[in-house]
Amino acid sequence: MRRAIVTGGISGLGAATAARLRADDVQVITVDRSAGADQTLDITDAAAVAALAERVGDVDILINSAGIVGPNIALLDTDPDDWRRTFEVNVLGTVAMMQAFTPGMVARGWGRVVNFASMAGKDGNPNLSVYSATKAAVIALTKSAGKELATTGVIVNAIAPAVIATPMNDSTAPDVLAHITSLIPMKRVGEAHEVAELVAWLASDKVSFSTGAVYDISGGRATY
Repeated sequence: MRRAIVTGGISGLGAATAARLRADDVQVITVDRSAGADQTLDITDAAAVAALAERVGDVDILINSAGIVGPNIALLDTDPDDWRRTFEVNVLGTVAMMQAFTPGMVARGWGRVVNFASMAGKDGNPNLSVYSATKAAVIALTKSAGKELATTGVIVNAIAPAVIATPMNDSTAPDVLAHITSLIPMKRVGEAHEVAELVAWLASDKVSFSTGAVYDISGGRATY
């Protein structure tokens, strides 16, 4: 039985992904800073992440779903703390998890890493400059890591959802949410289970000749 770690695993896309992987008989360990996860910790704490790796041992699949939206304000109104906190969670937390768990995958010659980016990382969303920049960083991180690990049996890909019906978007300003929903040609938001299907595929043996790639799930919004 394969083992997976899913960060942000008790709500939204993380919870949907955990459920979908379990349906494929994957043993899933959810990680979240909120109570109720299999492992409760803050992924921005590098020491805690290292201790997590020691506790749970080897895993075959790493799903980096944890993330925050950050401030819903204009770029000129942001301050350094807005940037630091959002980058710490969305980028440095992802890096910490990859550094903790991919070495074991490399040693065993098989692994799957799926990083959650966003269409915001490609297009940029107004009044979400911080979030958009972090997700652009996740895309670049994925491309670099995919190339570095390309001959190891470990493949690293990202997904770029448009607006998905999740609790995270409950904190998005209504005008911002309306704008980014209006950009979707299908004229609806996505559902968490739809995203989970794509993640499960990327975490499986069915994908073997794709790494460092970005898979859009955007209802037609994606243009490149």
